[in-house]
Amino acid sequence: MENYEKETIAAIATALSDSGIGIVRISGENAIYIVDSIFRSASGKKILTKVQSHMIHYGYIVDKDENIIDEVMTSVMKAPKSYTMEDTVEINCHGGVLVMQKVLETVLQAGVRLAEPGEFTKRAFLNGRIDLSRAEAVIDVIHSQNEYALSSSVSQLKGRLSDKIRSLREDILYQIAFIESALDDPEHISLEGYPEQLAEKVTGFEKEIQKLLATADNGRLMKEGISTVIVGKPNAGKSSLLNMLLGEDRAIVTEIAGTTRDALHETINLHGISLNMIDTAGIHETQDVVEKIGVERAKKYAVEADLILYVVDASETLDEDDQNIIPLLEGKKAIILLNKSDLENKITEESLKETLEKVLEHTGEIQILRTSTIDPSSENSGMEELEETIRNMFFEGKLRHNNELVVTNLRHKEALQDALNSLQLVEQSIEDGMPEDFYSIDLTSAYASLGKIIGEEVDEDVVNEIFSKFCMGK
Repeated sequence: MENYEKETIAAIATALSDSGIGIVRISGENAIYIVDSIFRSASGKKILTKVQSHMIHYGYIVDKDENIIDEVMTSVMKAPKSYTMEDTVEINCHGGVLVMQKVLETVLQAGVRLAEPGEFTKRAFLNGRIDLSRAEAVIDVIHSQNEYALSSSVSQLKGRLSDKIRSLREDILYQIAFIESALDDPEHISLEGYPEQLAEKVTGFEKEIQKLLATADNGRLMKEGISTVIVGKPNAGKSSLLNMLLGEDRAIVTEIAGTTRDALHETINLHGISLNMIDTAGIHETQDVVEKIGVERAKKYAVEADLILYVVDASETLDEDDQNIIPLLEGKKAIILLNKSDLENKITEESLKETLEKVLEHTGEIQILRTSTIDPSSENSGMEELEETIRNMFFEGKLRHNNELVVTNLRHKEALQDALNSLQLVEQSIEDGMPEDFYSIDLTSAYASLGKIIGEEVDEDVVNEIFSKFCMGK
């Protein structure tokens, strides 16, 4: 990894918009000396090199001609008790865009390099204050879209995943060390009966990893949101449903069929459930070139979705267009909304189930609800039932994990799967009666795979890729 000891970096650490306060963060070996050269206390003196750590001081930032740039509060955090474990200074200035940029410019002119995205957190990782999984949790906290995702990210930031991975690695390493010692000194360390003991240990390791992997799919949905596609015939009420869920008139709604010709993308938070909604064009046979493109896109979105909301006009009988839509539900999690339930219905749940059974091979992941999008506040709107159904379908009704450790990172999931595969090879070698050195090879592979999660078995390119996704100043 790069050696940053001699470089001092700086960046604006708050949002670049007009606000009450803006923070310019400086970190590195010369951070205190450099800021001291441009900071003047209320008495006009340079004081930062003499102050105690973790104290805040009132004064001014000045340029090389001693012109005042801004009135500020400056805090000094001396190594190693700082976010980066380096000397760090934070200048709390006024939050206007221009004044923050002027303060940063003055800092840079004093001999500081502009930080790269995520470089402060990267230094915290490289300097050993946090491991890689905790560093990734930082950006997950920043990007959290709902309370559930935030709670999980904070849990990982506190080190719960790290602790679990470290514990697993220590146990695996013990087995590796025992095998290697026995192979080096067979006169004093016997491996008699050891394969049976190791098989039991490996089964335990596998169960721990499988438990973590079992949370990964829901963890992804919790973190990224449920990709939800609204499909149906023209004028079935798809756009009305989207507007009701949003609480605003985002989609154009008219009595003219085919008003929506292309997909609308919106993110909705339903009491902790994030839905990445796509309202698609009505699926039907058409000669209109533009509508055809919209219909094909609707089908493509449906295939890729985590959840399909199929809106059916219950006041009309199913027709050929519905017969073309229903196959899209094969193998998917779907909720069929019998809309316009305030009108006389020509479609019953029973008749719809019969149709589904004829067209689909299995209907185990499909729920049917009645809705009315005329009045969102009405008890007959069906919105509460829809929300409850989604919660039960994806999270088994539980939106708080009650201290359950949830894997939300795809990189972590892949590393866990690699470790599990290696452990299964150990298990197979034991069953086949292979020599003990075979066990050691695959145990070492599992150990290394788990190490990728916390950054102990990861190359520089991966580290750079992870931190490049951070915002500037973090």
